[in-house]
This record gives sequence, C-alpha cells and structure tokens, in this order.
Amino acid sequence: MANVVEVAIEKIDEVKSRLGRTLGASMRLRDLIRQVRAARTAAEERAVVERESANIRDFFRDEDNKYKCRNMAKLLYIHMLGYQAHFGQVECIKLVGSKEKRFTDIRIGYLGAMLLLDERSEIHLLVTNCLKSHLNDNDQFVAGIALCTLGAICSPEMCRDLAGEAEKLLLKSTNTYIKKKAALCAFRIVRKVPDLIEMFISSTRSLLNEKHHGVLIAGVTLVTEMCELSSDVRIHFKKMVPNLVRILKNLLMTGYSPEHDVSSISDPFLQVKIIKLLRILGKDDPKASEEMNDILAQVATNTETSKNVGNAILYETVLTIMEIKSESGLRVLAVNILGRFLLNPDKNIRYVALNTLLKTVGVDFQAVQRHRTTVVDCLKDGDVSIKKRALDLCFALINQTNIVSMSKEIIIFLETADSEFKAECASKMYIATERFSPSIVWHLDTMINVLQLAGNYVPDEVVSAMIQLISSHSELQTYATIQLFHAAEREQIVLTAQPLLQVAFWCIGEFGDLLIIGGEEETHKKIEEDEVVRIFERLMPSSQMSISSREFGLTALAKLFTRFENCSERIHALVRQYSANMNLELQQRSVEYARLLLKNDLRFGLLERMPAIERNALHTAAQPIEESPLINDDQSLLKQKQQQKTAAPEVVDLLGLGDILFGGSGGGVDNNINGQQTNGSNLITDLISNGASIQKPVLPSQNGILDLQDILSQSQQKRTDDLNNLFDMGSSEQSHESFGGQIIFNQRGLEIQLHVEKVFDSNNEASLRFVSTNNNPTLIEDFNLAVAVIKTYQIELLPASTTRLEPNGLSTAIQIARLRRIALSAKSPRLRLKIGYTIGGIPHSLDAEVNTINGLS
Repeated sequence: MANVVEVAIEKIDEVKSRLGRTLGASMRLRDLIRQVRAARTAAEERAVVERESANIRDFFRDEDNKYKCRNMAKLLYIHMLGYQAHFGQVECIKLVGSKEKRFTDIRIGYLGAMLLLDERSEIHLLVTNCLKSHLNDNDQFVAGIALCTLGAICSPEMCRDLAGEAEKLLLKSTNTYIKKKAALCAFRIVRKVPDLIEMFISSTRSLLNEKHHGVLIAGVTLVTEMCELSSDVRIHFKKMVPNLVRILKNLLMTGYSPEHDVSSISDPFLQVKIIKLLRILGKDDPKASEEMNDILAQVATNTETSKNVGNAILYETVLTIMEIKSESGLRVLAVNILGRFLLNPDKNIRYVALNTLLKTVGVDFQAVQRHRTTVVDCLKDGDVSIKKRALDLCFALINQTNIVSMSKEIIIFLETADSEFKAECASKMYIATERFSPSIVWHLDTMINVLQLAGNYVPDEVVSAMIQLISSHSELQTYATIQLFHAAEREQIVLTAQPLLQVAFWCIGEFGDLLIIGGEEETHKKIEEDEVVRIFERLMPSSQMSISSREFGLTALAKLFTRFENCSERIHALVRQYSANMNLELQQRSVEYARLLLKNDLRFGLLERMPAIERNALHTAAQPIEESPLINDDQSLLKQKQQQKTAAPEVVDLLGLGDILFGGSGGGVDNNINGQQTNGSNLITDLISNGASIQKPVLPSQNGILDLQDILSQSQQKRTDDLNNLFDMGSSEQSHESFGGQIIFNQRGLEIQLHVEKVFDSNNEASLRFVSTNNNPTLIEDFNLAVAVIKTYQIELLPASTTRLEPNGLSTAIQIARLRRIALSAKSPRLRLKIGYTIGGIPHSLDAEVNTINGLS
C-alpha cells in the first residue's frame, strides 16, 4: 500500500512540474534530482545538467524572477555533481543583499558563497559589507549564518575588517547560539591571521566560565588554537588550569544527563578537548602538571572502556600524562592502559596503542618493557599496519637482557614476513645485535640467519657492515669464512639470498687460505681447494646472478689465485670468461684481473689480505633511525668517544653562550669533527663491490692498497705506465673537497657536507654551502640546521632549500652561509652546529663542532 501511495505522489509531482514549466515556472530541485538519478548513462546525465544549466542562466537574467532561490539551490546541486557553476557567483551576492531580506534567500545565498567562492576570488570581497550588516542582525539565525560564512571564506583582509565584529559578539551577546558560532569563527580568524590573537584573549577567558556545553567546547577549541600559535598566550592561560580541572571534575561527577550523555559518559567531546588543552598548558611546567595530576588519575581509573567513547578519552589522557611533567606512578598507569588497548579486538585501538607506546619508550622504558610479550604477539596480526608498528616497537624494546629472546621472535616473524618488512628488519637487526649481542660469534650467526631469511631485500649497507664486522675481528675470520662457505653451498642461494652470497664471496676471497686449514672444532673440517673453486664454477654462470654479485665473485677469484696453488688454471679461466661480457664493468674487471694474475711481481702485493676495515660511512648510515634504547651508549661507543677526545682538540664554547644556544654547557657536545674525517667506505666500494669509480676517495695514508701501489711503483719504475693502464686508478692525492666537499657531520644516517664556495675576498667575506643528505630508509621532516661561529667572525645563514629529506639519499637540503671576518688577526674560523629534525614522528636534536674548514684555515 505504501509503495502505491509513493508512486501516486511521484506522478502528481511530475504533473505539477510539467504544468509549472508550461506556465513558465522553474523546475523544482527534487525534480532535477529525480531526472539525474534516472539517467542511465553519463551522457544522459550531462544532457540533463546542461539543459537545466541553460534554463538557470535564462532565469538569472530576469532581475525580478521570484525563483532565484530555487535556481541557486539547483545550481549548488549541479556544482556538487562536479559540473561548472561559476556563473552563479554574482547571484549569491545578489541573494544575500536582496531588498526583501527573506531568510531563505540569505541562507541559500551564503551557502552558495561558501561553496562557490574562496579567498582567491575577487567577488568574495563584495560579501564583506553584507556580512558586517548581518553580523549585527537581531535574528540569531541570520547572524549565525553570517558567522559561518565568515569563518569559511575569510581572507586575511576580511579577517582584519570583521574581527572586531566577531569579538563584539563574544563579549556582548547573551545568546549561547551566537556565542558558540562567534567562538568558532574567531578560531578560524586566528588560524588565518595569528596577529589578531591579542584581540580575542580577554573575550575568550569569559567563555571558559560558561555553563552551556556548546559555548564551552567552542571556547576550549579557540583557547587551544591560540596556545598552539603563541607561547605568550600559553603562559597567560596557565592561570586557567584550576578552572579547567574543575570543569573536567564536574563532568566526571555529573550524573545521567540525556542532553550530553554518550554511551553513559557525560559529554566525551568536551572531555577530550579539555584534556588536550591541559596537555598543552602542562608541557614543561611542573606547577601546572602537579595541578592536573589528580584529575588525570581520576579520568584514567573511572572511565568506562567497554565503548569507543571511553577509549577515546583514555587515549587523550595517556597522551597528556606522557607529555606533561607527571608522576612516575601516573606514567605507569598510562602505559598499563595502552597495554589493555593491545588486547582490544578493535584493530584501530591496537594500532593507536602501538604507536603511542613507541613514543613512550623514551619516557618510561621499564614500564613499556612489561608489555613486551603482548607487543610480540602483535607481530602475528594479519593487519600490515599493526605488524609494522609492532616491529618498530620490538626493536625499541631490545636491550642486553632480552636480545636473545627478542631476536628469536623477530627471526620467526621474518620467516613469513612480507617483502616490505625484510629490508628494514635486516638493517635494524644488525644495529640491535651489534649493540647488545652477548658474543661476537652469536652476532655473526644471528646475522647470517637474518640474511638468509631477508634474502635479496637486504640493503647494501648491511652487506658492508657485515664485511666490516668480519674484517675487524681476526678471531672470527676462520669461523665466519667456514660458515659463509657452507651457506654458499646451498642450492637456492642465487635465487633467494644474493646479499649473503656477496658477503660469502668477500670472505672466501680474503680468507680462502683459512678454509683449507680448517678450524679446531670437529664441525670445522678442512675444505679442499677443489670444493671452493667448484662453488664459483657452479654459481658464477647462473643467469640469476646479479651484476653486483658477479663483481664480488670476480674479485674473490682474483684473490684466491694467490692463495690456492693447485687450482690456478681453473681460477684464471673463470676470470677470463667475462672478458667479452656485455656489461662494461664486468668486462673491464675481467681483463684487468686476467692481466694482473700473469704479473708475478705485482699480484701478491696488490691482492694480499686487506687491513682491518674501521667504522665507515656506510656503517654509520645504518645507525638507528629512532630515539630508543638502541641508542644507548655501549663499550664501543665509549671507546669511540675516548678516541675522539685524544685525537681532536679540546672542545670549547665558541661563543661563550653554550648554555643559551645549546641548552647546556659548552663542553656538552655530542661529537667533535675537525673536517679531516676519513671515509673508509671507498675501500669497500672500489675493491669489494667492484665500483668503477671512486666517488669519495680516502686519504692516501689510510688506503693500504694505494700505499702499496706507490711502494711498488717506486721499485718498478719501468712498469708504471703499464700499471696505470691496467687499473686507471687516477691520482690518490685528491682531497675531500674536490669530490663533493668536506664531511663535517655523519651520525644516525644524516650526512652534512661543507663546500667553500668563495674564500675571503677584499671585503673579508667568504661563502659556504652546507649540503645535508638523509641516508636512512625513513623520511626526515622539519630539518633545521643552525650554525654559530667564534666572536671574531659573523655568519649569516640563509634558509635551507627544503625541510624534508627523502630517504636513502634521494634528496638534499642546501643552505648557503655568508661568513664575514671582523678582525684581520682572527684565527681560523670554527663552527658549532645545532641540528634538529623529526623522523618517524620523534624529534631529534644533535650538536657538532667543526674546528677546521678546508680552504679557509
């Protein structure tokens, strides 16, 4: 029966519509909607819209048409469908300023202005006079619509013209509806023009004493925005903390109120807003934090968690507790709430808990550690986002006591993990095992296992770090070479784990003589030369072998030629196989190695075992990317700092303002870099990874192979030209700045180079260029570099080209500095750096000193 009635009503509407159009009336909005919905194709819909748009244009030309409001409503519907409606902008102004002043016209006119106009449109300036008039209208709904429009389309000029009207409504109006609208309009004005904050301070304080919840929540929103924009305003409103605490307490103690109750909780929206404002006011303020500790504890213990409404309040409470100077017991309570969130079946709540715990690790590590088991269980979740956050948190929770158990869990996760997790997991596992491993052998075994499971997704930095690890521990070399040899014997290694194969090739090439000697344990039996060469004969021709792996293999074969006596012909034949390869690098290496192996007086010296590789740029690039317990100092870091203290001049306070500029004493700097930093990665890049060119050459005194070449060339003068033709290694005496500047900072994956663009001229001015690169696998945001100089110099630092540094060195931030020498007798310039950035949502701050600037010393 109901369907019959609806059909009858539709038929009657159609008849009325046809009759109205016959008499010259405009089509009603509901008829247009019905026709658009009835269109079966996009072409039919366009035809309906174009036909009606043409009719609307015709009606707009008639100044006395009584259907303007209806036509504007239809035009707004057409605009919402995505079609052109710009020709209605002027009609919006006409409707708003119509002489009849009908509420329907004003409402549709302002709605059209909000949809069709923006601050870039010149027409919107014509609305200013209408808004000023309607803001003072006696009708609360007209004034409310005007306030909504002002907040939606206000430009800076319009804000300055009408901010006084909004303030007047806040101060003098007794209507709660108007006050609420005025507070929200002031919120948009302050966000658009922060200079107008002072105008609203006095009127805003009175809003926090209102009883009406709508006015109160609008007032809290306005105060929150003002406090976020200005630290002075924040100090001013800290006096209101007791008032906010009282309001929040009343909300907790209030009984059932049907007007504000949501799932048995009194006005949760207002509670969340107040708690957020308390977080802003209590940050870095012990007194304000103490005033709000009790009420936060009450909220945390009394809020119901069975519904999402309560969980939202608890989440905001946890964020506030962790942000302010709260008591330790309160922080433990907050972490326990997050622990309960981890057990919630709702995936959104679990994700929020993991994300918050990750930020909380740096505040209360032990409290988060208690929930380690629950965090590990989240690795088994089917949701990719939850697994990602759980993995990050697992690495943040690793320390010396749980490294073994946590590594087992992460390796179990790695066995079935998606490819997107493997690269990050391999990098962070190396960092964790390096810092907290119980023994060097356990470190090696764990990383071999990780490289097998992560397969071809292992980053090059991890390969270099593994090579450095084995090279720098002589007691590990025999064991490592045997283990890696057995790993290379596996059938599927070429398909699944070429980074591991690259490490194996390097070790076999360097320490192949240790293989045929064998180890002391029964499992480390002697391996014959034939077995070693047979692995290369099986793996090198594989079509699945990457160019990089073949380069490792060629270098390893060349070194084995000097270590194996019985298989030299087979090794030489393997090297010659690539002399006609399509890849230029492989072909060049093959030809050069083949010729070198025939020179008895050179090959043993050039292909002897490399000296121990020290910590290098590649290794540094793999430093932890998040502030977590992984960044704790261990013995290796202490040893490194001691070496820096003995090798570098004593750190001094350059400006005598160390505490002001850097928040501590002049000696409290993280690192002291004198500009002559050695880049050991070139040894790996050129001789291990077989790179064709040297991008950042090391100094000759630290490159053992280049020194050896110099010695041999002095004793073999007649072979100098032949040797240069073989290797074309170029001059080894080039300095850092001729190849990309002086590296003045290289920590936690962030590298900063200093280029001298112009030395001191007749005006005693020089120009410097700072180039910052992010070698981490994670985006760096809010990057900021501040530079100070000693008193005899002045420096002007221009803004950086960007504050975002893409991961893996994909972008750089360039910053130009003008250095001026004040005193002619000034000493060499020295710099102090203050580096700030955000990575993974966590802010970082680092200090450094540059005691020598190459080119200006």
